[in-house]
Formats: sequence, structure tokens, C-alpha cells
Amino acid sequence: MAAKKTTSKTEAGAFTEEERAAMKEHAAEVRRSKKSTPEQDAQAVLDKIAAMDPEDRALAERVHRIVTETAPELAPKLWYGMPAYYLKGKNIVFFQDAKKFKARYSTLGFEHHAQLDEGTMWPTAFALTNDLTAADERRIAELVKRAVGS
Repeated sequence: MAAKKTTSKTEAGAFTEEERAAMKEHAAEVRRSKKSTPEQDAQAVLDKIAAMDPEDRALAERVHRIVTETAPELAPKLWYGMPAYYLKGKNIVFFQDAKKFKARYSTLGFEHHAQLDEGTMWPTAFALTNDLTAADERRIAELVKRAVGS
């Protein structure tokens, strides 16, 4: 009898369709990055943002602008199919659109190389909605500055 395929997290250790798709995207990104230039990586990020749903796209464009203006030393590059920003080959910050994992909000996340340490506990991911204020944008810029050690 053939094993039944699962498309949801109903079995221990099973991945959702979205998670499997992200892993496949990441494998393709790794293969592509061995031959790509920083300009091609940056264009891939812009293309990914352009392909997002309108609300996610508008938010991703704002985050992209804030990150690239605040820390021009960060190199845009895709990470698991998401816009991410690298410093010396290490992912520092990424944007996950709401649709990617069928979430009710987008996520601004920081990887462990980000210098956000604050005592013994600190946030590394933030929920974002399309209602970002100017104060929210300033906070994102501050976090990015801290993340790169500025």
C-alpha cells in the first residue's frame, strides 16, 4: 500500500506546502548565487517585491527603501524566496510578506548576526501592517542601524 502524501502539518515533522516551496526556492537561490553578481541579486529582490500582492508589495517597497537608505552597506539578496539584506555574506534582516505563509501580517525579521542584543532577551521579529506610521518607519531605521552595528 502506497504511503499517503500530506500537504499540511498534520503529521509530526511534516512541512506545509508553503514551507516546502520556500525550501525549494532557497535551494535554487543557492545554486543561482554561485554565478550571480550583487547587481543581479539586488534585481532578484526587486523582481520578488514586484511580484507580490499589492498590499504586500507596498509594504515591502517601504521596507526596502528604509533598509537600503539606512544601511547602504547591506546587500539585497533573496533568502528562502524573501527579500533579505546581507552584510559580509551573512543575512541580517529580511521581509516576509503576509501571503507567503498565509499569515495575517507581514514580518520584519532579524537573523542572529544582527547586533540587536539587549540584556538577556530581545525581539528578533516584528509584525508589520500596511498602516505603518512615520514613527514606525523611524523605528525600523533605528533597528537596522543597530543590527549592522552603526
